[in-house]
Amino acid sequence: MLVNKANISAVFITLKTIFNKAFDAAPSIWEKTTMKVPSGGSQNDYSWLGRFPKMRKWLGDKVFRKLAAHKYTIVNDDWEATVEVDRNDIDDDNIGIYAPMAQDAGFSAKQLPDEIDADLKNNAFVSKCFDGQYFYDTDHPVTDINGRASSVSNKGTAVLSAATKTLAAAGYGAARLAIMSYKDDEGRPLGLVPDLLEVGPALESTAKMLCESDKLEDDKPNPYKGTATYVVNPRLTSSTQWMLHVTNRPIKPFIYQERKAPVFVSMTDIETETVFKRKKFLFGAEARAAGGYGLWPLSYGSTGLG
Repeated sequence: MLVNKANISAVFITLKTIFNKAFDAAPSIWEKTTMKVPSGGSQNDYSWLGRFPKMRKWLGDKVFRKLAAHKYTIVNDDWEATVEVDRNDIDDDNIGIYAPMAQDAGFSAKQLPDEIDADLKNNAFVSKCFDGQYFYDTDHPVTDINGRASSVSNKGTAVLSAATKTLAAAGYGAARLAIMSYKDDEGRPLGLVPDLLEVGPALESTAKMLCESDKLEDDKPNPYKGTATYVVNPRLTSSTQWMLHVTNRPIKPFIYQERKAPVFVSMTDIETETVFKRKKFLFGAEARAAGGYGLWPLSYGSTGLG
């Protein structure tokens, strides 16, 4: 193939088409637990997470909700995946070898939110959220209706078990109870009902039994059947940790902040220094995005270490 502007353009249009098809077809699970927040600059401020309003009976003047004194910002990161195309491969009509690379770049670009989301969850026991505590922690600061300070936990250590009703209640049942017991600063229940159990590959069979089976491992009735669905996240690195989420609210437990969606990019000018000195054209994907933690009451995590 003659290496000229027209042929180079045609080659990279084909690679872009392959990229886009792979992008559209790639699976993704992050949206189950994570809300997408558009970003218009280098970072977003999430101070509002510390004081979210709830409807109350209107008696007298309205009660104005001030933002809590928390400072929580998420700074966007740059992301890329780049492939070199040798000019000789175009000259020799050997461009087909780059089709799988274009496919993989598209697949990887689509799953960027899943990668960011998994990093958040793998580090949720040691990374801070908007209130300055670890996202999964035993002492999130709250105030009661009288302004008295106290703390609330969304962290446990119980093993996820479907062996007996007692063990299931100590783990999964305790997590459900904790989430459904959370109250606002006026002492009213938040009305949260968890609906998604998330586990790594090692706990798949246990999660499936708890959520779907009529009976537990001891052949006794399973009181938790149908109380939630489950998802297996292969990017979770712990074999013991598990999480229970509330996903039916507008706000989700985790945040995917997107400044620039993943896009196909290429450098195809024949007269560039890269082509002149190294015989290399370039293509790949670029994005600007970051992850962060949303409202901790919407998720409960256990180390599973007992």
